[in-house]
Amino acid sequence: MEFFCYHRDRPASLPLRYELIEEHWSYMDQYAKEMIARGPTLADDGDTPTGSVHIVDLPDPAAARAFACDEPNYQAGVYRDVLLRRWRNTLGRTMWDFPGGGTDGNRYLVIGLGAGQAADLAVPRDQSGLIAYGPLLSDDGTAWLGTAALVRAPDPSTARALLTPGRYADIEVHNWQFGGRPS
Repeated sequence: MEFFCYHRDRPASLPLRYELIEEHWSYMDQYAKEMIARGPTLADDGDTPTGSVHIVDLPDPAAARAFACDEPNYQAGVYRDVLLRRWRNTLGRTMWDFPGGGTDGNRYLVIGLGAGQAADLAVPRDQSGLIAYGPLLSDDGTAWLGTAALVRAPDPSTARALLTPGRYADIEVHNWQFGGRPS
């Protein structure tokens, strides 16, 4: 089962985040085989972390909750909250398989929080900028709760246009970059 996990940073937690960086990477290293995508969201300066995205393939919702809540930054209070939902990998690949690589162009996390009938279940026709894409689902996988995507786009407005206007209660767009332990 695939899960989308987005930890949002608590205000003024950046020093603690940096203090725990090795613990965070060591924890995530344990999930290297299960990882579909990962990386920080960033402030408008393109450098300051504001959150952490992890898309992982785990056995069940309990394992996903343990993954999200046992994470060192979460345990220490770096994060103010976590969005954890089942997710379906409609592209069938990891971010490392993305043909555009991790450094070319602007990248964004787009989260559409569902309202009403399911939308955007099919992969968009133009997949050239899609790094990861899929619906957010209830724990049992039966209810559509929204859509989450990692996308390369020229700007936030183009990234937002990936989702159908008027079909979501809210659409969030965050600067995002490929994550992982630096080599």
